[in-house]
Amino acid sequence: MQLTAPTTGRPLTRDADGMAVASFILGLVGLLVLNVFLGPIAMALAIVSLWRGTSRKGRAYLGLGLGVADLLVLLAFMQMDSTVSWSF
Repeated sequence: MQLTAPTTGRPLTRDADGMAVASFILGLVGLLVLNVFLGPIAMALAIVSLWRGTSRKGRAYLGLGLGVADLLVLLAFMQMDSTVSWSF
């Protein structure tokens, strides 16, 4: 049985697959810029896509891991120069 959206009739897994890919991309980009914003967004998208039953579980888990890595990179750079931002 496939779940569908109540108004459009589209399968929910298609939306979840898109969220998994988006979390992966935002997690990658977040390693370089805006990691304080993109990290949590990537993590939230990955969790929601896993909850909705995505068929791209690997990308969702990578997005979740990269979102956590974004915040760890931010934390490391904050410790190095005692500021909330960092630059090259």
